Amino acid sequence: MAFDEMRFGDGTIRPPYAEVARWLQGVTSAQLERRRAEAELFYRRGGITFAVYGDAQGEERIIPYDIIPRILSGAEWARLKAGLEQRIRTLNLYLADIYGPREILKAGIVPEDLVWQNPAFRPEMAGLAVPHGIYIHIAGIDIVRVDGDDFYVLEDNARTPSGVSYMLGGREISIRLMPELYAAHRVAPVENYPNELLATLQSSAPRNSTKDPTAVLLTPGQFNSAYYEHSFLADKMGIELVEGSDLFVRDGIVFMRTTEGPKRVDIIYRRLDDAFIDPLVFDPDSMLGVPGLFAAYAAGNVTLANAVGTGAADDKVVYSYVPDMVRFYLGEEPILKNVPTWRCRQKDDLAYVLDHLSELVVKEVHGSGGYGMLVGPHATGADIEEFRARLIAAPNNYIAQPTLSLSTCPAFVDQGIAPRHVDLRPFVLTGADGIRIVPGGLTRVALREGSLVVNSSQGGGTKDTWVIDEPDTAGA
Repeated sequence: MAFDEMRFGDGTIRPPYAEVARWLQGVTSAQLERRRAEAELFYRRGGITFAVYGDAQGEERIIPYDIIPRILSGAEWARLKAGLEQRIRTLNLYLADIYGPREILKAGIVPEDLVWQNPAFRPEMAGLAVPHGIYIHIAGIDIVRVDGDDFYVLEDNARTPSGVSYMLGGREISIRLMPELYAAHRVAPVENYPNELLATLQSSAPRNSTKDPTAVLLTPGQFNSAYYEHSFLADKMGIELVEGSDLFVRDGIVFMRTTEGPKRVDIIYRRLDDAFIDPLVFDPDSMLGVPGLFAAYAAGNVTLANAVGTGAADDKVVYSYVPDMVRFYLGEEPILKNVPTWRCRQKDDLAYVLDHLSELVVKEVHGSGGYGMLVGPHATGADIEEFRARLIAAPNNYIAQPTLSLSTCPAFVDQGIAPRHVDLRPFVLTGADGIRIVPGGLTRVALREGSLVVNSSQGGGTKDTWVIDEPDTAGA
Protein backbone atom coordinates (compact mmCIF):
# COMPACT_ATOMS: atom_id res chain seq x y z
CA MET A 1 0.00 0.00 0.00
CA ALA A 2 1.47 3.36 -1.05
CA PHE A 3 1.94 6.10 1.53
CA ASP A 4 -0.88 8.63 1.14
CA GLU A 5 0.45 12.12 1.79
CA MET A 6 -3.06 13.49 2.40
CA ARG A 7 -4.65 10.81 4.57
CA PHE A 8 -3.71 8.60 7.48
CA GLY A 9 -4.37 4.88 7.21
CA ASP A 10 -7.79 5.28 8.87
CA GLY A 11 -8.85 7.85 6.25
CA THR A 12 -8.52 10.93 8.43
CA ILE A 13 -6.75 13.96 7.00
CA ARG A 14 -3.13 14.74 7.82
CA PRO A 15 -2.92 18.25 9.31
CA PRO A 16 -0.94 19.89 6.46
CA TYR A 17 -3.78 18.94 4.08
CA ALA A 18 -6.64 20.14 6.29
CA GLU A 19 -7.42 23.26 4.24
CA VAL A 20 -7.06 21.38 0.94
CA ALA A 21 -9.54 18.74 2.14
CA ARG A 22 -12.04 21.43 3.16
CA TRP A 23 -11.61 23.18 -0.19
CA LEU A 24 -12.14 19.98 -2.15
CA GLN A 25 -15.41 19.37 -0.29
CA GLY A 26 -16.64 22.77 -1.45
CA VAL A 27 -15.87 22.53 -5.18
CA THR A 28 -17.64 20.48 -7.83
CA SER A 29 -16.08 18.38 -10.57
CA ALA A 30 -17.36 20.93 -13.09
CA GLN A 31 -15.53 23.72 -11.28
CA LEU A 32 -12.33 21.69 -11.14
CA GLU A 33 -12.64 20.83 -14.83
CA ARG A 34 -13.10 24.51 -15.68
CA ARG A 35 -10.00 25.45 -13.73
CA ARG A 36 -8.02 22.67 -15.39
CA ALA A 37 -9.06 24.00 -18.79
CA GLU A 38 -8.04 27.52 -17.74
CA ALA A 39 -4.65 26.20 -16.63
CA GLU A 40 -4.14 24.55 -20.03
CA LEU A 41 -5.13 27.79 -21.76
CA PHE A 42 -2.60 29.67 -19.62
CA TYR A 43 0.11 27.25 -20.72
CA ARG A 44 -0.90 27.48 -24.38
CA ARG A 45 -1.01 31.27 -24.42
CA GLY A 46 2.33 31.43 -22.67
CA GLY A 47 3.89 28.96 -25.09
CA ILE A 48 4.77 26.63 -22.21
CA THR A 49 5.29 23.50 -24.29
CA PHE A 50 7.73 20.67 -24.74
CA ALA A 51 8.65 18.40 -27.62
CA VAL A 52 9.23 14.66 -27.51
CA TYR A 53 12.28 13.54 -29.44
CA GLY A 54 11.46 10.69 -31.77
CA ASP A 55 7.78 11.60 -31.87
CA ALA A 56 6.65 10.95 -35.43
CA GLN A 57 4.51 14.08 -35.52
CA GLY A 58 7.15 16.22 -33.82
CA GLU A 59 4.42 18.37 -32.32
CA GLU A 60 4.72 20.68 -29.34
CA ARG A 61 2.77 19.42 -26.34
CA ILE A 62 1.33 20.88 -23.19
CA ILE A 63 2.40 19.10 -20.01
CA PRO A 64 -0.80 18.16 -18.16
CA TYR A 65 -1.20 20.28 -15.03
CA ASP A 66 -3.01 19.02 -11.96
CA ILE A 67 -4.48 21.93 -10.04
CA ILE A 68 -4.61 20.24 -6.62
CA PRO A 69 -1.38 21.36 -4.91
CA ARG A 70 1.01 19.06 -3.12
CA ILE A 71 1.64 20.12 0.48
CA LEU A 72 4.87 19.79 2.47
CA SER A 73 5.19 21.09 6.03
CA GLY A 74 8.00 23.44 6.93
CA ALA A 75 9.63 20.78 9.09
CA GLU A 76 9.52 18.23 6.26
CA TRP A 77 11.14 20.76 3.95
CA ALA A 78 13.85 21.58 6.50
CA ARG A 79 14.93 17.92 6.51
CA LEU A 80 14.90 17.80 2.73
CA LYS A 81 16.83 21.06 2.40
CA ALA A 82 19.59 19.90 4.74
CA GLY A 83 19.93 16.66 2.80
CA LEU A 84 20.02 18.43 -0.56
CA GLU A 85 22.73 20.82 0.60
CA GLN A 86 24.81 17.91 1.90
CA ARG A 87 24.40 16.01 -1.35
CA ILE A 88 25.35 18.87 -3.68
CA ARG A 89 28.42 19.71 -1.59
CA THR A 90 29.46 16.08 -1.91
CA LEU A 91 28.95 15.90 -5.68
CA ASN A 92 30.97 19.09 -6.21
CA LEU A 93 33.79 17.67 -4.08
CA TYR A 94 33.68 14.42 -6.04
CA LEU A 95 34.04 16.20 -9.37
CA ALA A 96 36.89 18.34 -8.07
CA ASP A 97 38.55 15.14 -6.89
CA ILE A 98 38.22 12.99 -10.02
CA TYR A 99 39.44 15.85 -12.20
CA GLY A 100 42.17 16.60 -9.65
CA PRO A 101 43.96 14.51 -6.99
CA ARG A 102 41.63 11.46 -7.30
CA GLU A 103 41.83 10.63 -3.61
CA ILE A 104 38.57 8.69 -3.66
CA LEU A 105 39.98 6.41 -6.34
CA LYS A 106 43.22 5.90 -4.44
CA ALA A 107 41.17 4.99 -1.36
CA GLY A 108 39.27 2.37 -3.36
CA ILE A 109 35.87 3.88 -2.55
CA VAL A 110 34.88 4.30 -6.22
CA PRO A 111 36.29 1.87 -8.82
CA GLU A 112 38.71 3.56 -11.22
CA ASP A 113 37.12 2.07 -14.34
CA LEU A 114 33.82 3.67 -13.35
CA VAL A 115 35.52 7.01 -13.96
CA TRP A 116 37.83 6.26 -16.89
CA GLN A 117 35.24 4.33 -18.89
CA ASN A 118 32.41 6.75 -18.16
CA PRO A 119 31.44 8.43 -21.46
CA ALA A 120 30.49 11.58 -19.50
CA PHE A 121 34.01 11.89 -18.04
CA ARG A 122 35.93 14.59 -19.91
CA PRO A 123 39.70 14.08 -19.71
CA GLU A 124 40.11 17.64 -21.02
CA MET A 125 38.97 18.81 -17.57
CA ALA A 126 41.76 17.02 -15.68
CA GLY A 127 43.85 19.51 -13.73
CA LEU A 128 41.74 22.45 -14.87
CA ALA A 129 40.91 24.96 -12.14
CA VAL A 130 37.26 25.88 -12.59
CA PRO A 131 36.11 29.29 -11.25
CA HIS A 132 35.62 29.12 -7.46
CA GLY A 133 35.92 25.32 -7.57
CA ILE A 134 32.23 24.92 -8.47
CA TYR A 135 31.23 22.33 -11.05
CA ILE A 136 27.48 21.97 -10.49
CA HIS A 137 25.86 25.40 -10.29
CA ILE A 138 22.34 24.16 -11.08
CA ALA A 139 21.13 20.71 -10.02
CA GLY A 140 17.73 19.06 -10.21
CA ILE A 141 17.67 16.26 -7.65
CA ASP A 142 14.76 13.85 -7.97
CA ILE A 143 13.23 12.83 -4.64
CA VAL A 144 10.64 10.18 -3.83
CA ARG A 145 8.85 9.41 -0.61
CA VAL A 146 7.75 6.04 0.73
CA ASP A 147 6.44 6.83 4.24
CA GLY A 148 5.97 9.62 6.74
CA ASP A 149 9.65 9.95 7.57
CA ASP A 150 11.81 8.85 4.68
CA PHE A 151 12.75 10.65 1.49
CA TYR A 152 14.91 8.86 -1.06
CA VAL A 153 17.04 10.39 -3.81
CA LEU A 154 16.05 8.74 -7.06
CA GLU A 155 18.46 10.56 -9.36
CA ASP A 156 21.01 13.38 -9.41
CA ASN A 157 20.66 15.63 -12.47
CA ALA A 158 23.92 17.54 -12.71
CA ARG A 159 24.19 18.30 -16.43
CA THR A 160 21.45 20.58 -17.76
CA PRO A 161 18.41 19.91 -15.53
CA SER A 162 15.10 21.24 -16.81
CA GLY A 163 11.60 21.82 -15.49
CA VAL A 164 11.94 24.99 -13.44
CA SER A 165 9.65 26.92 -15.81
CA TYR A 166 6.87 24.48 -14.92
CA MET A 167 7.51 25.04 -11.23
CA LEU A 168 7.15 28.80 -11.73
CA GLY A 169 4.20 28.48 -14.11
CA GLY A 170 2.41 26.18 -11.69
CA ARG A 171 2.74 28.71 -8.88
CA GLU A 172 1.29 31.47 -11.06
CA ILE A 173 -1.66 29.23 -11.91
CA SER A 174 -2.26 28.47 -8.22
CA ILE A 175 -2.37 32.14 -7.32
CA ARG A 176 -4.65 33.01 -10.27
CA LEU A 177 -7.07 30.09 -10.21
CA MET A 178 -7.22 29.16 -6.52
CA PRO A 179 -6.73 32.47 -4.69
CA GLU A 180 -8.95 31.47 -1.79
CA LEU A 181 -7.04 28.22 -1.12
CA TYR A 182 -3.67 29.90 -1.58
CA ALA A 183 -4.62 32.69 0.82
CA ALA A 184 -5.61 30.11 3.46
CA HIS A 185 -1.95 29.02 3.75
CA ARG A 186 1.37 30.65 4.43
CA VAL A 187 3.12 29.33 1.33
CA ALA A 188 6.87 29.78 0.99
CA PRO A 189 7.63 31.66 -2.26
CA VAL A 190 9.32 30.22 -5.34
CA GLU A 191 8.79 33.28 -7.54
CA ASN A 192 12.25 34.61 -6.68
CA TYR A 193 14.00 31.66 -8.37
CA PRO A 194 15.16 33.69 -11.43
CA ASN A 195 16.72 36.30 -9.12
CA GLU A 196 18.40 33.56 -7.09
CA LEU A 197 19.68 31.93 -10.27
CA LEU A 198 21.08 35.22 -11.57
CA ALA A 199 22.76 35.92 -8.21
CA THR A 200 24.27 32.43 -8.26
CA LEU A 201 25.63 32.91 -11.77
CA GLN A 202 27.04 36.36 -11.09
CA SER A 203 28.72 35.22 -7.88
CA SER A 204 30.45 32.52 -9.93
CA ALA A 205 32.02 34.90 -12.43
CA PRO A 206 35.78 34.56 -13.05
CA ARG A 207 37.94 36.51 -10.63
CA ASN A 208 39.24 38.67 -13.47
CA SER A 209 35.78 39.79 -14.59
CA THR A 210 34.34 43.26 -14.09
CA LYS A 211 32.37 44.34 -11.03
CA ASP A 212 29.19 43.96 -13.06
CA PRO A 213 29.74 40.63 -14.86
CA THR A 214 27.70 39.79 -17.94
CA ALA A 215 25.79 36.51 -18.02
CA VAL A 216 24.07 34.94 -21.03
CA LEU A 217 21.99 31.81 -21.55
CA LEU A 218 23.33 29.65 -24.39
CA THR A 219 20.61 27.61 -26.10
CA PRO A 220 20.83 25.02 -28.89
CA GLY A 221 17.97 26.91 -30.54
CA GLN A 222 14.26 26.81 -31.11
CA PHE A 223 14.15 23.13 -32.09
CA ASN A 224 15.35 22.00 -28.67
CA SER A 225 12.63 20.36 -26.56
CA ALA A 226 13.23 22.80 -23.67
CA TYR A 227 13.59 25.96 -25.77
CA TYR A 228 10.60 27.58 -24.10
CA GLU A 229 12.32 27.26 -20.73
CA HIS A 230 15.53 28.74 -22.10
CA SER A 231 13.77 31.86 -23.38
CA PHE A 232 11.60 32.06 -20.26
CA LEU A 233 14.55 32.03 -17.87
CA ALA A 234 16.64 34.46 -19.92
CA ASP A 235 13.71 36.86 -19.94
CA LYS A 236 13.04 36.52 -16.22
CA MET A 237 16.73 37.06 -15.38
CA GLY A 238 17.05 39.98 -17.77
CA ILE A 239 19.97 38.43 -19.65
CA GLU A 240 20.51 37.72 -23.33
CA LEU A 241 19.38 34.43 -24.86
CA VAL A 242 22.11 33.52 -27.32
CA GLU A 243 23.03 30.79 -29.76
CA GLY A 244 26.56 29.76 -30.62
CA SER A 245 26.67 32.07 -33.64
CA ASP A 246 26.04 35.07 -31.36
CA LEU A 247 29.33 34.51 -29.52
CA PHE A 248 32.97 34.49 -30.56
CA VAL A 249 36.34 34.19 -28.86
CA ARG A 250 39.20 36.65 -29.31
CA ASP A 251 42.49 36.52 -27.39
CA GLY A 252 41.02 34.00 -24.95
CA ILE A 253 38.00 36.20 -24.12
CA VAL A 254 34.39 35.42 -25.02
CA PHE A 255 32.41 38.20 -26.67
CA MET A 256 28.78 38.62 -27.65
CA ARG A 257 27.84 40.35 -30.89
CA THR A 258 25.58 43.34 -30.20
CA THR A 259 24.32 46.29 -32.22
CA GLU A 260 26.76 48.44 -30.26
CA GLY A 261 29.73 46.20 -30.99
CA PRO A 262 31.36 43.26 -29.16
CA LYS A 263 30.57 42.90 -25.45
CA ARG A 264 32.54 40.67 -23.10
CA VAL A 265 30.71 37.68 -21.64
CA ASP A 266 31.75 36.47 -18.18
CA ILE A 267 29.24 33.70 -17.40
CA ILE A 268 27.52 31.30 -19.77
CA TYR A 269 24.54 29.37 -18.46
CA ARG A 270 24.68 26.70 -21.10
CA ARG A 271 21.75 24.51 -21.97
CA LEU A 272 23.52 22.34 -24.51
CA ASP A 273 25.49 19.17 -23.96
CA ASP A 274 29.26 18.94 -23.56
CA ALA A 275 29.80 17.47 -27.01
CA PHE A 276 28.41 20.55 -28.75
CA ILE A 277 30.14 23.32 -26.78
CA ASP A 278 33.28 23.77 -28.86
CA PRO A 279 33.89 22.08 -32.22
CA LEU A 280 37.64 22.61 -31.83
CA VAL A 281 37.74 20.33 -28.77
CA PHE A 282 34.67 18.09 -28.80
CA ASP A 283 32.36 17.19 -31.71
CA PRO A 284 33.95 18.81 -34.80
CA ASP A 285 30.60 18.72 -36.60
CA SER A 286 28.83 20.81 -33.97
CA MET A 287 27.16 23.93 -35.35
CA LEU A 288 25.75 24.85 -31.94
CA GLY A 289 28.85 25.75 -29.98
CA VAL A 290 31.55 28.40 -30.06
CA PRO A 291 35.02 27.70 -31.52
CA GLY A 292 37.64 28.49 -28.90
CA LEU A 293 35.19 28.53 -25.99
CA PHE A 294 36.91 25.73 -24.12
CA ALA A 295 40.29 27.46 -24.38
CA ALA A 296 38.77 30.62 -22.88
CA TYR A 297 37.27 28.46 -20.14
CA ALA A 298 40.53 26.68 -19.42
CA ALA A 299 42.27 30.07 -19.20
CA GLY A 300 39.83 31.09 -16.46
CA ASN A 301 38.27 33.88 -18.49
CA VAL A 302 34.68 32.63 -18.52
CA THR A 303 32.46 30.54 -16.24
CA LEU A 304 30.41 27.72 -17.73
CA ALA A 305 27.40 26.70 -15.71
CA ASN A 306 27.32 23.83 -15.37
CA ALA A 307 30.98 22.94 -15.83
CA VAL A 308 32.04 20.62 -18.60
CA GLY A 309 32.11 16.99 -17.46
CA THR A 310 29.54 17.17 -14.66
CA GLY A 311 27.79 14.13 -16.12
CA ALA A 312 30.54 12.02 -14.58
CA ALA A 313 28.79 12.56 -11.23
CA ASP A 314 25.21 11.75 -12.12
CA ASP A 315 24.99 8.46 -13.96
CA LYS A 316 23.03 5.70 -12.31
CA VAL A 317 26.02 3.60 -11.22
CA VAL A 318 27.92 6.54 -9.74
CA TYR A 319 24.66 7.37 -7.91
CA SER A 320 24.98 4.15 -5.93
CA TYR A 321 28.29 5.35 -4.45
CA VAL A 322 27.07 8.78 -3.28
CA PRO A 323 26.41 7.69 0.35
CA ASP A 324 30.03 6.48 0.51
CA MET A 325 31.13 9.81 -0.97
CA VAL A 326 29.28 11.72 1.75
CA ARG A 327 31.16 9.77 4.41
CA PHE A 328 34.51 10.10 2.58
CA TYR A 329 34.42 13.84 1.84
CA LEU A 330 32.32 15.22 4.70
CA GLY A 331 32.73 12.63 7.46
CA GLU A 332 28.94 12.64 7.88
CA GLU A 333 26.14 10.15 7.51
CA PRO A 334 23.83 10.82 4.53
CA ILE A 335 20.69 12.72 5.49
CA LEU A 336 18.80 11.56 2.40
CA LYS A 337 18.69 7.87 1.57
CA ASN A 338 19.62 6.22 -1.70
CA VAL A 339 17.35 3.65 -3.27
CA PRO A 340 19.09 0.25 -2.88
CA THR A 341 20.82 -0.44 -6.19
CA TRP A 342 22.17 -3.57 -7.87
CA ARG A 343 25.09 -2.82 -10.17
CA CYS A 344 24.71 -5.20 -13.07
CA ARG A 345 28.40 -4.72 -13.88
CA GLN A 346 29.07 -6.90 -10.81
CA LYS A 347 28.64 -10.65 -11.34
CA ASP A 348 26.65 -11.43 -8.18
CA ASP A 349 24.37 -8.42 -8.66
CA LEU A 350 23.70 -9.40 -12.27
CA ALA A 351 22.80 -12.94 -11.25
CA TYR A 352 20.31 -11.65 -8.68
CA VAL A 353 18.75 -9.21 -11.15
CA LEU A 354 18.35 -11.86 -13.85
CA ASP A 355 16.57 -14.09 -11.32
CA HIS A 356 14.21 -11.31 -10.15
CA LEU A 357 13.45 -9.25 -13.27
CA SER A 358 9.70 -9.45 -12.70
CA GLU A 359 10.12 -7.69 -9.33
CA LEU A 360 12.65 -4.96 -10.15
CA VAL A 361 13.03 -1.69 -12.02
CA VAL A 362 15.93 -1.93 -14.48
CA LYS A 363 17.43 1.30 -15.86
CA GLU A 364 20.03 2.24 -18.41
CA VAL A 365 23.04 3.80 -16.68
CA HIS A 366 22.87 6.88 -18.92
CA GLY A 367 19.14 6.79 -19.67
CA SER A 368 16.73 9.64 -18.98
CA GLY A 369 13.17 10.71 -19.52
CA GLY A 370 11.71 7.36 -18.49
CA TYR A 371 13.12 5.69 -21.60
CA GLY A 372 15.23 2.53 -21.67
CA MET A 373 13.80 1.12 -18.46
CA LEU A 374 11.88 -1.95 -17.37
CA VAL A 375 9.30 -1.79 -14.59
CA GLY A 376 9.18 -5.50 -13.83
CA PRO A 377 5.82 -5.79 -12.02
CA HIS A 378 4.07 -3.98 -14.91
CA ALA A 379 6.04 -5.58 -17.76
CA THR A 380 4.92 -8.30 -20.15
CA GLY A 381 6.77 -11.58 -20.42
CA ALA A 382 8.15 -10.45 -23.78
CA ASP A 383 9.46 -7.21 -22.27
CA ILE A 384 11.19 -9.12 -19.49
CA GLU A 385 12.86 -11.51 -21.91
CA GLU A 386 13.98 -8.62 -24.10
CA PHE A 387 15.63 -6.96 -21.10
CA ARG A 388 17.16 -10.26 -20.03
CA ALA A 389 18.93 -10.41 -23.40
CA ARG A 390 20.06 -6.78 -23.08
CA LEU A 391 21.47 -7.39 -19.61
CA ILE A 392 23.40 -10.47 -20.67
CA ALA A 393 24.80 -8.67 -23.72
CA ALA A 394 25.84 -5.44 -21.94
CA PRO A 395 25.54 -5.70 -18.15
CA ASN A 396 27.68 -2.58 -17.57
CA ASN A 397 24.93 -0.48 -19.15
CA TYR A 398 22.33 -1.26 -16.48
CA ILE A 399 21.45 -1.00 -12.83
CA ALA A 400 18.40 -2.37 -11.03
CA GLN A 401 16.39 -1.19 -8.05
CA PRO A 402 13.43 -2.46 -6.04
CA THR A 403 10.04 -1.23 -7.13
CA LEU A 404 9.39 1.49 -4.59
CA SER A 405 5.82 2.22 -3.64
CA LEU A 406 5.98 5.95 -4.35
CA SER A 407 3.80 8.16 -2.18
CA THR A 408 0.53 9.46 -3.59
CA CYS A 409 -1.23 12.81 -3.59
CA PRO A 410 -4.79 13.63 -4.61
CA ALA A 411 -5.12 14.49 -8.29
CA PHE A 412 -8.05 15.57 -10.44
CA VAL A 413 -8.31 12.99 -13.23
CA ASP A 414 -11.06 11.87 -15.59
CA GLN A 415 -12.50 9.60 -12.89
CA GLY A 416 -12.64 12.46 -10.37
CA ILE A 417 -10.29 13.01 -7.43
CA ALA A 418 -7.99 10.04 -6.96
CA PRO A 419 -4.53 9.32 -5.51
CA ARG A 420 -1.67 9.33 -8.00
CA HIS A 421 2.05 8.64 -7.50
CA VAL A 422 4.41 11.62 -7.35
CA ASP A 423 8.05 12.58 -7.15
CA LEU A 424 9.74 15.93 -6.47
CA ARG A 425 12.54 17.77 -8.26
CA PRO A 426 13.95 20.57 -6.09
CA PHE A 427 16.41 22.89 -7.85
CA VAL A 428 19.67 23.42 -5.98
CA LEU A 429 21.81 26.46 -6.86
CA THR A 430 25.47 26.65 -5.87
CA GLY A 431 27.45 29.87 -6.21
CA ALA A 432 30.63 31.30 -4.76
CA ASP A 433 28.50 32.81 -2.00
CA GLY A 434 26.71 29.62 -0.96
CA ILE A 435 23.84 27.27 -1.74
CA ARG A 436 20.34 28.50 -2.54
CA ILE A 437 17.19 26.36 -2.77
CA VAL A 438 13.72 27.80 -3.26
CA PRO A 439 11.26 25.90 -1.03
CA GLY A 440 9.57 23.03 -2.82
CA GLY A 441 10.33 22.33 -6.44
CA LEU A 442 8.59 20.65 -9.33
CA THR A 443 6.24 17.85 -8.35
CA ARG A 444 5.71 15.42 -11.19
CA VAL A 445 2.67 13.17 -11.09
CA ALA A 446 1.92 9.88 -12.85
CA LEU A 447 -1.60 10.61 -14.07
CA ARG A 448 -2.24 7.10 -15.37
CA GLU A 449 -3.77 4.89 -12.70
CA GLY A 450 -1.18 2.61 -11.13
CA SER A 451 1.69 4.10 -13.12
CA LEU A 452 4.98 4.89 -11.38
CA VAL A 453 6.46 6.77 -14.36
CA VAL A 454 6.09 10.50 -13.82
CA ASN A 455 8.04 11.79 -16.84
CA SER A 456 6.12 14.14 -19.12
CA SER A 457 7.30 12.19 -22.17
CA GLN A 458 5.63 9.11 -20.67
CA GLY A 459 2.25 10.66 -19.86
CA GLY A 460 3.09 12.34 -16.56
CA GLY A 461 1.98 15.78 -15.43
CA THR A 462 3.01 18.43 -12.93
CA LYS A 463 1.70 19.94 -9.70
CA ASP A 464 2.47 23.03 -7.69
CA THR A 465 4.37 22.22 -4.49
CA TRP A 466 3.49 24.27 -1.41
CA VAL A 467 5.84 24.36 1.55
CA ILE A 468 3.63 25.71 4.31
CA ASP A 469 4.21 26.98 7.80
CA GLU A 470 2.46 24.16 9.63
CA PRO A 471 3.48 21.73 12.39
CA ASP A 472 5.09 18.53 11.10
CA THR A 473 2.78 15.65 11.95
CA ALA A 474 3.27 13.61 8.78
CA GLY A 475 4.85 10.74 10.66
CA ALA A 476 2.17 10.55 13.33
